[in-house]
Amino acid sequence: MKSQALLLLLVLSCMYLCLAQGSYGNCCLGYRHALAERVKKNIESYRMQETDGDCNIRAVVFMIKKKPSHAKQWTRCANPDEPWVQKVIEKLNMRKQK
Repeated sequence: MKSQALLLLLVLSCMYLCLAQGSYGNCCLGYRHALAERVKKNIESYRMQETDGDCNIRAVVFMIKKKPSHAKQWTRCANPDEPWVQKVIEKLNMRKQK
C-alpha cells in the first residue's frame, strides 16, 4: 500500500513539473548579451515579447534562418534596451521596407 501511494505521488509530481514547464514554451527566460556577426546576418525576423501572460521578462526574440540540418528554427532572446539590439531591429525594419 505504501509503495502504491509513493508511486502515485511520484507520477503526480512528474505531471506537475511537466505542466509547469510547458507554460514557458514560447517565452524567453533570459537574455543573450551579444551575438556573433555571422548570426546577426542570418536573422530573418523578430518579435517582441511583453511581460503579459506567462512571460516574465520583456525581450526581443530574433528568429535565425533555419538550416536544412536543423529540425526547427533557432531563436535568440535579447534585451530590447541594449543599443546593439536596437541597431539590429533598425536594420531588419529597413530590410523589410525594401
